[in-house]
Amino acid sequence: MSSAADHRKPADSEAILDALPNPVLMIGPDGKIVAANIATEAFFEISTQFLKRQSLKELVPFGSPLLALIDQVRSSNSPVNEYKVDLGTPRMGGDRQVDLHVAPLTERPGHIVVMLQERSIADKMDRQLTHRSAARSVIALAAMLAHEIKNPLSGIRGAAQLLEQQASSEDRMLTRLICDEADRIVTLVDRMEVFGDERPVVRGPVNIHSVLDHVKRLAQSGFARNIRFIEDYDPSLPPVLANQDQLIQVFLNLVKNAAEALIDVPDAEIQLTTAFRPGVRLSVPGQKSRVSLPLEFCVKDNGPGVPDDLLPNLFDPFVTTKQTGSGLGLALVAKIVGDHGGIIECESQPRKTTFRVLMPMYSTSVKHADHSSRDGSAGKSSSASQGAK
Repeated sequence: MSSAADHRKPADSEAILDALPNPVLMIGPDGKIVAANIATEAFFEISTQFLKRQSLKELVPFGSPLLALIDQVRSSNSPVNEYKVDLGTPRMGGDRQVDLHVAPLTERPGHIVVMLQERSIADKMDRQLTHRSAARSVIALAAMLAHEIKNPLSGIRGAAQLLEQQASSEDRMLTRLICDEADRIVTLVDRMEVFGDERPVVRGPVNIHSVLDHVKRLAQSGFARNIRFIEDYDPSLPPVLANQDQLIQVFLNLVKNAAEALIDVPDAEIQLTTAFRPGVRLSVPGQKSRVSLPLEFCVKDNGPGVPDDLLPNLFDPFVTTKQTGSGLGLALVAKIVGDHGGIIECESQPRKTTFRVLMPMYSTSVKHADHSSRDGSAGKSSSASQGAK
């Protein structure tokens, strides 16, 4: 009886490790990988069989703190934790920040167990809260601008028009300049007033593929007519809980930004992808329970990328890479996604920039106060979602 139980233990232990969402691997005295769970395969993008033939230093960046931590644990024979360590390599691509938990395996002297906990999801949620806070600051600023700037500007413009009637041709150029600049400021204030719209968003089931197809057709008929589009969709994706018009606004803005980044790229390419990614849950203001965000929609381009110094604040108001941009487009995108209870994040390096949107899916088992047909928009989205089921 006891021998049967002992025989089951290794299999049970392996099954438990494989069920963990975090990468866990065991390092031998020679630095070679002895064992790894399934999450480790996904993290390093290498099969377990190949991992076991590798030395850890061949997988992590040169001089990685992880290697020093393993030596420290081996010499002290006590566990050590370190946070926000970058394990990204050119092969894996981009910044791969993780928290490290390294401990000795007492049953096997010289062997070390390493657990990696990716920071990406936690950081996305932290940044999303920052984006929402920035949006609220713009809301207050927009309300002040509307009252304190637009009214005096109308007086300035009116005075310039009166002067223009009696001015010489040279002076008319100056009065016209005054009018044009006043109009430009009013247009900027009008754009900012969008942030102050606090009305509830009417949401319902929306077929994201219909939205992306509509955005692609708009782009190809105008600003992206010379750019190649690639679509990689999950046809079984359920409907997203959203407002269709606002989703079109979000992805049209993202595709337009991608197209503008590809102006001088000879093999310009925009990729639109959809996927189901369970496991992300976010606390949403006004709701007691956490909201699951399993739907992932991406807009990718092969442009030069976003400068590293702008990336952490890319969704803040007035942050832009364009010489003539106002820096409000992505801030508005972040506000719309946040109003839907979702997350938007950007990962960028040369030739590979990805804007990733995580959204909640529509569920008939939950009654949403904002899912009604009082204005017809929810009913319209419902019919569009049939193809996504």
